[in-house]
Amino acid sequence: MSAPVESTIPAAPRPAGRRPSTAGVLRHLALFVSLVVVLIPVYVLVVTSFKGVGDADPSRTWLLPRTWTLDNWREAWTALSPALWRSLQMVIPAAILSSLLGSMNGFVLSRWRFPGADVVFTLILFGMFIPYQAVMIPLLQLMLNLQVPSGITSLIVLHVVYGIPITTLIFRNYYETVPVELMEAARVDGAGMLRTYFSVVLPISVPSFVVVLIWQFTSAWNDFLFAVFFTSSQNGPVTMALNNLANGAMLQNYGVSMAGALVASFPTLLVYVLLGKYFVGGLMAGSVKG
Repeated sequence: MSAPVESTIPAAPRPAGRRPSTAGVLRHLALFVSLVVVLIPVYVLVVTSFKGVGDADPSRTWLLPRTWTLDNWREAWTALSPALWRSLQMVIPAAILSSLLGSMNGFVLSRWRFPGADVVFTLILFGMFIPYQAVMIPLLQLMLNLQVPSGITSLIVLHVVYGIPITTLIFRNYYETVPVELMEAARVDGAGMLRTYFSVVLPISVPSFVVVLIWQFTSAWNDFLFAVFFTSSQNGPVTMALNNLANGAMLQNYGVSMAGALVASFPTLLVYVLLGKYFVGGLMAGSVKG
């Protein structure tokens, strides 16, 4: 047997650690500073919510509590829990209904063209640019004439109507990216407009539904102007209850107000934490055609 031949090819040198560039360091520094600036109000909210009445003073805003207490959270939860449930009863059907209507509108306006489709789409989008304050009085009179019950029912109707323009826009842009071959194949199989929508288009609309559901959920949850005009402190959403909590008998108890603000914002924060990546993916899904 012949002796094994040793390789004469030199081993590849190990790559030396790359030193970060100046631009990279500055970019990370800017991101860190931006993060600190954004989190400063959150720090004040959280710290103050655990302070007692005498400790929650503006002069001690940046300091930790002398004694940590959960009394503020208990009081805030007792005051806001009924309104939290009412808000959930309002935002869930409002988000679902406006998303479904926007999806249907977007499908018809993007794939089933008809005379005047562009004019109809423009008129729908015009609703996005009408400020609430400009139509609040006539809108209130209209709701009274239609005898729509005040409270959560009125808010559901209003948020569905005002959500249609933005949901229609998002779905129309998304459906413009759907291959035409899918629609033509459905027509060849004898499917009409409704069957094509429910059997072909709706199953592939999940990315856009995630976007509009999150958008509508947070918009309806954070609304205060409609709540002031169409509800009362007894049947209003959590934004109404939070305003009463901050301006009521507990005006000088900043800890309760801060705890209430955190309690009221927790559902929307939870939605973004759980579905944030799907929200970004859904926005990108309809951003490029082809």
